[in-house]
Amino acid sequence: MRIALLLVALALACGSAAASRQQLVPDNDVDVTAGWDAYRASDLARALVHYRKAADRNNRVGQFNLAMMLLAGEGTTVDPWSGVGWLRKSADLGFARAQFALGLLYEKGEHVTRSLDEATAWFRKAAEQNHLEAQVSLATQYFLGRGAPRDLKQAAQWYERAADQGDEASAYIIASFYEKGEGVEQDFLRAFYYYTNAARGGEPAAVMKAREIRGKLPQ
Repeated sequence: MRIALLLVALALACGSAAASRQQLVPDNDVDVTAGWDAYRASDLARALVHYRKAADRNNRVGQFNLAMMLLAGEGTTVDPWSGVGWLRKSADLGFARAQFALGLLYEKGEHVTRSLDEATAWFRKAAEQNHLEAQVSLATQYFLGRGAPRDLKQAAQWYERAADQGDEASAYIIASFYEKGEGVEQDFLRAFYYYTNAARGGEPAAVMKAREIRGKLPQ
């Protein structure tokens, strides 16, 4: 399980880094589209104007994009209070990216009072919409007992869903669960399947484990 713990730590670090980057997404709303075009052209002031127009009309993508720019101070001074406010509006409207980003803010205590319970709640909302990074983060919360009781069954469920979306670290972790019967019934065939998926990234430990488990399968 030592390798699995290391992969959990890596998944946490990568998830946080990914969500802290600007995630500006296009939309069929005219102002979101115009804002996206302006942002790609490095006209940040114009992007802000259009995103704010969309946000004021309750467009959740416009709210998210505006929040990301305000939190990063792109085209304006950093404004955490307004940024978190718009991010929360987008999250409340069900935008998975906003829910995951808000969960990370609560996890790190950045611009909000740190609350692992709140982080877990927001990760779950995004994970239930098939947001990959949120699934990994939610699984890790249950695996470590952070913001939720330690629950290997719940951890396994969410790591498996993330693995099925192609996350190799999650594939290794759920493979180890199936190998040892932790959080799931022991199943060497499932363990081999997920170790093989993890090995596609070239991780030496996953390659070794896939070979090891293959030897335990019925011939």
